[in-house]
Amino acid sequence: ACTPTPAPPTRPPPAAPPPAHPAEGAVARALPRLPRVIDLLAARAAEHDRDGTFPYQGVEAVHEAGLLTLTVGRRHGGPGAGLADTVRVLARLGRGDASVALLTAHTLLHHAEQARTAPWPAALYRRLLTESRRGPALVGTLRAPAGRPPAVTAHWHGNAWRLSGRAPHCPGAEALAWLVVAARTAEAQPRTGLFLVRADSPGLEIDPAADQLGLRAAAGHDVLLEDARIGTDAALLPRGAAETPDPVAAAWHQLALSAVLLGTARAALDWSAGRLRGAAATHRRPLGELDAALTGAEELVHGLAARTDADPAAATRAPAVQLLAARTAGDTVQRALTLTGSTGLDRRHPLERHLRDTLSLRTQLPAEDAVLDALGGALLGG
Repeated sequence: ACTPTPAPPTRPPPAAPPPAHPAEGAVARALPRLPRVIDLLAARAAEHDRDGTFPYQGVEAVHEAGLLTLTVGRRHGGPGAGLADTVRVLARLGRGDASVALLTAHTLLHHAEQARTAPWPAALYRRLLTESRRGPALVGTLRAPAGRPPAVTAHWHGNAWRLSGRAPHCPGAEALAWLVVAARTAEAQPRTGLFLVRADSPGLEIDPAADQLGLRAAAGHDVLLEDARIGTDAALLPRGAAETPDPVAAAWHQLALSAVLLGTARAALDWSAGRLRGAAATHRRPLGELDAALTGAEELVHGLAARTDADPAAATRAPAVQLLAARTAGDTVQRALTLTGSTGLDRRHPLERHLRDTLSLRTQLPAEDAVLDALGGALLGG
């Protein structure tokens, strides 16, 4: 008799792949919308700059494209974009309108920080997310200039903090949903911390007196606080000694704003090349040099952003990279003006606006002297 061949053991069916995260691919879906947004920003940039009016339509376009909440963390249902994607978006927006790009950067940075370290109390951040679904919910920061105490004082009164003071030059002041205000407490041992303030809070007013050289559409007005009441849950105060600066947070800030700067410089170079097209061949080499330098700075910023996403230790290189990027952007625009001559200074053309915007953007970054002193001190072991 033949022995029957045993049947092969049955294998369990392959496990089904895990369900896709609701935000999966959100970044990839948002990026193709950039060209239309940039065209819209560029079309209105000169008008808003000339009149000093806020670019509500441009901010709305950024929001509708899903770009204003690109860094909302995945645990909050957002795309969870990293620094590399953020830098890519801001560089492109900077080509359209540096003011809108700056306002977008500030909001994206707050969402990114919440995704990383969750400084906002959960209830207040849920409120911000709800507002972000209804429309553009811009978040601005009022920090003290480097080396100076905050201009706002926090007094404890009853069961709440009350903020008083005048904070100058707040980008987007008239259209912000929330302000993150640096203030010094009026305590026996003063502490410096951040306070989350709703823009419609009683005691908060905007002084529409801004008349700045560049980034005029950002409407960097002064914010006046007079006994503005802040709940205890909205005070982000250190419990003890001053907190150690976070190099990753600093890298996000520095590389994001560097990207806006480089985008603005790229727009200036593109316009200059178009203006000089068909002119003498003597312009080819100078334009080529500007393009090479600008490309190198762009690669530095984008490359370090990607490295920081992969390895947070790379963030320590951000001060040097942003310094080189800022220098390159400024040099690119000024040398482009030299090539185009008096035409580049004509207010009917965008080049002089790009010059003013790059000058103003550089004030948003650490001062060169401070960066160089820190880099030199590190080399000397100080």
